[in-house]
Order: sequence, then C-alpha cells, then structure tokens
Amino acid sequence: MDIELENEYIIQEIKILKENCKNGKDWWNDLTDEQKKSIERGLNDIEEGREVPYEQVREKYKKWLTK
Repeated sequence: MDIELENEYIIQEIKILKENCKNGKDWWNDLTDEQKKSIERGLNDIEEGREVPYEQVREKYKKWLTK
C-alpha cells in the first residue's frame, strides 16, 4: 500500500515525535490539550464499540485516496 504525506506540518510533527522517542522523552507531554482530548475521544469510541474497520473507511473514501 502506497501512502503519500504532503502536509509539511504533519511531517514535522512526526519528526519531532520520532526524535523525542529516541531521547526517551514522553511525547504525550508535548501534545496540546485539543490533541489529547481528540485521542481520548477516539479511545472512548473504541471502548464503546464505535469504530469503523479501516477497509470500510478506505472503500468509502477511495475516490479521494486515488489520483
């Protein structure tokens, strides 16, 4: 599966997380409150059974995923 990431902000954030992992720094502390709340909502959705399988999402949005 080929995935291209072109969003420079996200690329930089991933690089920072990767570097912090190498240095043993906890990445959670670098997240904004909004990011933490979003992750927590996602985890709650999983616990409550409100998740959608990846393949189902991919099928639904494949017209936007292909160029």
